[in-house]
Amino acid sequence: MAHSFWRSLLFPTLGLAVAFSAPSASAQVSPAEILNPDLKALEETYFPQLKALNQSISKTKFPFPFYLSRYVGLDPAQQAEADSRGLEFVRFQDRVILKVTGNYNAAYDTNRMTQNERAANTFRTVVLPILALTTTTLSQDIACDGIGFEISYHVRSRERSYDFEGKENLVLVFSRVDAWALSGATTDPVRQEILNRNKIYVSGTDFGLSLTERDPLNVRALPRSIPAKPDATSTARSSTLVARSPLLNLNHPLPAVSPAVAAPANPAPANANPSPSSPKDSDPPPALSPSAPADAERLNEKYQAQLAALAKEGATRFHFVDYAPPAFMVFRDQIALQMTLRNSIQFGPVKGSIYKRAAQSFDLFLAPQLKDLSDRISPDIEFQLFDFSVLNKLSPGAKGTSEAIEFICPRTPLKQFVNAEITNQQLLDQSVILVNGVRIALNLQLVE
Repeated sequence: MAHSFWRSLLFPTLGLAVAFSAPSASAQVSPAEILNPDLKALEETYFPQLKALNQSISKTKFPFPFYLSRYVGLDPAQQAEADSRGLEFVRFQDRVILKVTGNYNAAYDTNRMTQNERAANTFRTVVLPILALTTTTLSQDIACDGIGFEISYHVRSRERSYDFEGKENLVLVFSRVDAWALSGATTDPVRQEILNRNKIYVSGTDFGLSLTERDPLNVRALPRSIPAKPDATSTARSSTLVARSPLLNLNHPLPAVSPAVAAPANPAPANANPSPSSPKDSDPPPALSPSAPADAERLNEKYQAQLAALAKEGATRFHFVDYAPPAFMVFRDQIALQMTLRNSIQFGPVKGSIYKRAAQSFDLFLAPQLKDLSDRISPDIEFQLFDFSVLNKLSPGAKGTSEAIEFICPRTPLKQFVNAEITNQQLLDQSVILVNGVRIALNLQLVE
């Protein structure tokens, strides 16, 4: 039996004690077997639907035989008689996920298909049909944070003197909102956008699955890695954020040409320590309690149309990337509005200074756009941070080296900066700056 990446790495603290007995007649994990009270309650609530879903999957015809299973990597001879209760609620990085586990008896030829093509084919032929059944059987307001898959399949290598057959595991974890959006998607570009912002692993390695290319995408350039946002603890959508109903300021007039001059290049003298101006009535209210991913999902649902309009406008005016539209997410228990921009500045080879590139990315590219960007957002929307991810291309070509520099700025200091009340350095001193997910300190004066 293959070692399960999902159980050993993704779920180090399952909070789950299951008796690994023979499959029951119900073909579904019994709530009595689950010791974790939250997961047990979910299993009890959705037990009839999970049994129906299990039966629907078992009756579905795939290009090659597929078996739901508690374990991955089983030999074909073992699969028909193995424990087929492959649906269960588990915890993934402190989030509650409905996980689908199974073995697919496709044997891909490694000389004909790349690892990305094998994973993409399994996604199309196995994951998408099961996801369609899942979203049909279950309601979109199911009390969990997402839907996950762990699918094992075979790979075969042929050399002159021998044949070798092994196994690969494909793991995908989708947020609840994205799971239903993916199920309803009808084109590859839409599916690709959803894949890019959710977690995917192949045989235990973070993977940038591409639906149209032979080779995978650069994981570091994907929205989920700019950087990977820590997941706040969530117990079956228990958050209680109360939001008002303002709109994004999408009708705010923009100047014909964005400002050409960046923010002041030099920080205030060391002996200057001006007090930040007090928050005004239009400043967003402070967070009263830690935010959870479900809070961000509610904002994304509520402002879906406005965020789509902002993405469309941002693609032409602010260099937004097309695969990662603006979205609300959680960073350190606070709600952040995340926007990903492709830097128009051309940099040299990667051996240059990351600090100088970060300083120039802010002063020459991002800072001149901050006023227009912040003016597009209503001050009444209850979030605390702006999260600007700037993608820098460091070498030519479609697969050239790139890096992501992330500026995570509190709303009040950012407003003070665009109103010329504080300097660029004072804003950055109150912000979090990450390069490919690693935090750095940035002194603009020292790197010039």
